[in-house]
Amino acid sequence: MKKALFVFVILLSVLTTVGNAFDLNKTLKDAEDKYVKGNKIPDEATKVKGLKEALSIGTDNAVKYVSKKDGYFGNPAIKIPVPDEMKSVAKTLSRMGLQKQVDEFLVSMNRGAEKAAPKAVSIFGNAIKEMTIVDATKIVSGGDTAATEYFKGKTRGNLYNEFKPIITASLNDVGATRAFKDIMKKAAKLPLVDKKAIDLDHYVTEKALDGLFLMVGQEEKKIRTDPAARVTDLLKTVFGKK
Repeated sequence: MKKALFVFVILLSVLTTVGNAFDLNKTLKDAEDKYVKGNKIPDEATKVKGLKEALSIGTDNAVKYVSKKDGYFGNPAIKIPVPDEMKSVAKTLSRMGLQKQVDEFLVSMNRGAEKAAPKAVSIFGNAIKEMTIVDATKIVSGGDTAATEYFKGKTRGNLYNEFKPIITASLNDVGATRAFKDIMKKAAKLPLVDKKAIDLDHYVTEKALDGLFLMVGQEEKKIRTDPAARVTDLLKTVFGKK
C-alpha cells in the first residue's frame, strides 16, 4: 500500500509537468519528500525517544508480572525447579512422608524471586537513561530481542547484587528450605561435589534473572510485532501502525 502511494505521488508529479521541460531527479526527490512527510517516517531523535519509551513500558510490564504472587511459580516457562543436585534428596524426603516440606521448599524459591523482582525497575530505568544514540539505533534495527540482550549486558551484574540478599533472606525464612540448605552444606563436604552448584541462594538468583529476562524479551517482541502493544502515538510512529 505504501509503495503504491509512492508510485502514485511520482506519477502525479510527472503528469503536472507534461509539455514542459523538467528535471527528473528533482521530480523524484519532491515526490519522495511528499511520501516521507505523509507517512511521518521518524528521524533518529524520534526513534531514540520512542525506543526508550517502549523499553520503559516493556520492562515495567515484565517486572510487574513476575513480582506478583505466582509470577514465577504460576508460569511454567520461568518457574524455578528443584536444583538437579537436590532432586534425589527431595525424592527421599517425599518417600519418607515429607512431601509437604518438599512443596514448601519449591514454593519458597519462587516466592524469593517474586520478592526480589521489584528491584529491577530502577536498574532498568538507569540503563535506559544511559542508552546512547548508537545503542538505540542498533536496537531499533536489531532482532526481536535486541533490547533484551542490551539489558543483559548492562544490568545483569547489578540485578544479581540487588536480588541475592532479598532471595537469601526469603529462603532463610522458610524452615523447610533451611533444612535443605543444611543437608546440602553437609553434602558439599563430600569429595567430587561441585560446591557452587549447590549454593541455593546463587541458584535461585540466577534462575530469577533468567526468568525476568525471558519476560522482558516477550514484552519486546510484543511491541515490535503486535500493534495492540503500541499503546502510545510515539510507539506507533517508531514501530509502525500496521
